[in-house]
Amino acid sequence: MSEQNKTNFDLILRERLALQRTELANQSTFLSFLRTSMYFLMAGLTIHNVFHRKDYSILEIVMFVISGVVLVAGTINYIKHARIISKRQVHVGNFKEEYLNNKNL
Repeated sequence: MSEQNKTNFDLILRERLALQRTELANQSTFLSFLRTSMYFLMAGLTIHNVFHRKDYSILEIVMFVISGVVLVAGTINYIKHARIISKRQVHVGNFKEEYLNNKNL
């Protein structure tokens, strides 16, 4: 195998690994949104269970609404970036068949 082909395969590998890291970062970001949403939900439930007065009912509703908004925003963010990442995979190169054919050499 020539030095030129080896370099091309190394570039493909680096690009594939970069895409995998990007996918994992997107998943991690979604889980962070989910965790934050759950924190606001738990804060609302805690306010509801600890304080049974009407003074705090507005605050617990605000916490529930913030929880829902964060969850929806995180889901939209995840889907949007997942689509962008899948479109980027096309631009990695058309060397896949060549790589698989020369892999056994």
